[in-house]
Amino acid sequence: MSEPANPARTAVVLGGSHAGMLAARALSGFADRVVVIERDALPDGPAPRRGLPQARHAHMLWSGGVRAVEELLPGVTDALRDAGARRSPVTTDMVVMGPRGWFRRWPESHHVILAGRDLLDATIRDLVLADERIELLAGAEATGLVGDAGAVTGVRVRTRGGADGRDVPATGAAAGPATGTATDTATGPERIVSAALVVDATGRGSRAGGWLRALGLPEVERREVDSGLAYASRLYLAPEQARSGYPIVNVQPDPRDGRPGRAGFLLPIEGGRWIVTLNGTRGGEPTAGNDDFERFAREELRHPVIGELLERAEPLSDVSFTRATVNRRSYYERMAAWPENFAVLGDALAAYNPLYGHGLAVAAQSAVALRDAVRRHGWGAAGLSRRVQRAVARPAGAAWDLAVGQDVFYPGATENGPTLRDRLLAAYVGRLMLTATGSGRIARRVTDVTSLERGPQVLLTPTVLLAAAAGPLKRPLTGPPLTPSERERAGLG
Repeated sequence: MSEPANPARTAVVLGGSHAGMLAARALSGFADRVVVIERDALPDGPAPRRGLPQARHAHMLWSGGVRAVEELLPGVTDALRDAGARRSPVTTDMVVMGPRGWFRRWPESHHVILAGRDLLDATIRDLVLADERIELLAGAEATGLVGDAGAVTGVRVRTRGGADGRDVPATGAAAGPATGTATDTATGPERIVSAALVVDATGRGSRAGGWLRALGLPEVERREVDSGLAYASRLYLAPEQARSGYPIVNVQPDPRDGRPGRAGFLLPIEGGRWIVTLNGTRGGEPTAGNDDFERFAREELRHPVIGELLERAEPLSDVSFTRATVNRRSYYERMAAWPENFAVLGDALAAYNPLYGHGLAVAAQSAVALRDAVRRHGWGAAGLSRRVQRAVARPAGAAWDLAVGQDVFYPGATENGPTLRDRLLAAYVGRLMLTATGSGRIARRVTDVTSLERGPQVLLTPTVLLAAAAGPLKRPLTGPPLTPSERERAGLG
């Protein structure tokens, strides 16, 4: 059993998924002990877990996020690739039909890491928990904050028992006993873990708003933009000759054409497999049926290429279906009062339509922002948590603008529809996307932003404005830019 830890040098992170693990790593350079509290009993290695149903859908980690993870965990890219993940250059290794037509496959500007979510999480988790300052209390649930409106001093935790009623023990490289940290001040099914900083990274199901109200703080300002998107995903074994080095294939909707938005992703991941996600907004949703999956890909998307590719691939799973795709943001950084020693990040702060693939990258950038704020102002400094909250809001806000700038145009997404500002910005972005189909320079500027490596201000420079006014320099492509070899390897002839 571990010795008592000093609460003044203890941090608690709620949630042991991608955002939580990276937040724990960010704090490990300042705290003597970081306790990660996670509801699930986390698996050894890349295996599914109950509390992460979104793992059955397509994920990618944009290079803006890769760079952030590398800052926290040097060598993580090599570890992921050694485990089977793939580094895919943007836009060289991408076959993409955007809202305004097919993009050319320009020389590499950025990159993405492609892997199943279980592999990504397991690799990062192993690296994080190798740090002896970080322990994992698994099978435990946070039930509320301890403290008052001025400061949070800890968190209430209930350890979830197994079938025989016994507590689930903590696990990990530096795991403490099942009773949490030795600063517990209560026994029984609920206990208090004292800490100098509590970080909520519990995802879309975060209860931080209610917890803060219970401490006497006001309601947080929130916004939702719901495109009505439904997601259906299935895992395939690629045709033998296409099991390595195959490009991403993506057919996007045009949210301004007045029809339901239907999209599809085919992402090559480890083990020679393809994970394919199809989605549609209200009136254009895919079904959860296995028999309808390939028909939807072939007949309902703006181009049938994904359906054609699947004709020669072998299904490895049933279809997984979800509607948990609402853009939802809590503006904690705007609250007039904010307690010391508490911060919210990841999907608990801002959750995005997964169509844009930004959640993983934003979580990583937010963890770096957390680390940098603590480093700059000092552990335990007055007003630190307010500064942290403002810092993590910046990457969250950038991705939010990208997501809702598209989704507000779908019927029913917001109560009043797109604003005049939304329409003006969308018109300009639409012109940029058209220009990017025939201009490598503008395609690079666009991917600067979508990769989350640079902010949207790079799209407003005089040279970009002039290029957008001039339009594409090359004629539009008439079909997907697959090479003859790629077509042959996938059995397309």
